[in-house]
Order: sequence, then structure tokens, then C-alpha cells
Amino acid sequence: MPFSHDMVYSLATVVDLVNTGAGERDGLAEVADLAEFVGRREVSGVRTLTRRDLAEVRALREAFHAVFTAPDQATAVSVLNTLLGRTRITPSLTEHDGHPLHVHYFAPDASVAEHLAADCGVALAHVLVENERERLRTCAAPDCSHVFVDESRNRSRVYCDSRTCGNRMHVAAYRARARSRDAS
Repeated sequence: MPFSHDMVYSLATVVDLVNTGAGERDGLAEVADLAEFVGRREVSGVRTLTRRDLAEVRALREAFHAVFTAPDQATAVSVLNTLLGRTRITPSLTEHDGHPLHVHYFAPDASVAEHLAADCGVALAHVLVENERERLRTCAAPDCSHVFVDESRNRSRVYCDSRTCGNRMHVAAYRARARSRDAS
């Protein structure tokens, strides 16, 4: 499934958001972390961030994680419908910050959490509508809990990052085979 630029960007944003909760340190521990995330992902129209925004975005992160890890399509749809049902979606075409014309789904006065829920939630909804839920994955490395969207043509990607988790797992498999050969 070829994804549009808007969709790719929103999916990358939701992956980045969910992955702030993976690992040893919470990537959204403080309001400053949220501000860094908003800047990194170029989330437009965001007002001054507060602790309430931080709490709302952290709760949103958990809901998005539940979509990625849902055991089946019906559960993913239910979680996403609940999330989208709490969002005022107001589609509008916009050009800003050097980006080409694209669609924003959030209401003009939306909080950062509502903004992310609308834009990222709609992108995830398109993945589900296109029957592509299997593209929403969790890294296959046993010590990694990052999520990713498999955009490969044949849906074969299994690691969040081929340079880190992928290489690490391939080297471990190679060494295990070498030990097995040496033991024989």
C-alpha cells in the first residue's frame, strides 16, 4: 500500500510518540520532553505546553500503543474509535513551514493531545480501513519494545531499525550458528 506524504508523516509521528514510552527512560517524563517532541515532529499550532498537556499526551500514547498491540482487527478498531470519538475532527487544507498542501484534521483550538489524536488517529484509521493492520508491528528483537509501521512492499520487516536491532539479532544468530558448528 503506497502511503501519501501526510499519512507517512502522521504514522511516523505516532510511532515516535509510542516509542517515547519504550526503553529505560520515559521520553515524556517532563513538559520539556513534550516540547522537544513537538519541535522534533513539527507539530503545528501548539500553544504553551502544561503538565496537563503532558498527562493527556502520555494517556494518548498508551491508547496508540494499544492499537499497535491489539490482538485482532476488531480490538484495534474499537480502541481507535474510542480515541477518535473524543476528538473534534475538523479537516482543513493548509500549507505551512515549507510543507506542501496537506490536510490537518484537528480543530483550530485543539490541545496538543487532541491535535495528535486527530491527525495520527486518522492515519491509523486509514491503515485499518485498507486492511493493512499487519503493518503495525512491534520489534521482533526480544529486548526491544519499539513499534513501527512496516512500509515494505512484501510486509517483511520485523525489526524497528535494521541498523540496530536487525544487525544485533543477525550477528547473534550468526554467532549461535558458528558455536553450533564448532561444537559438532
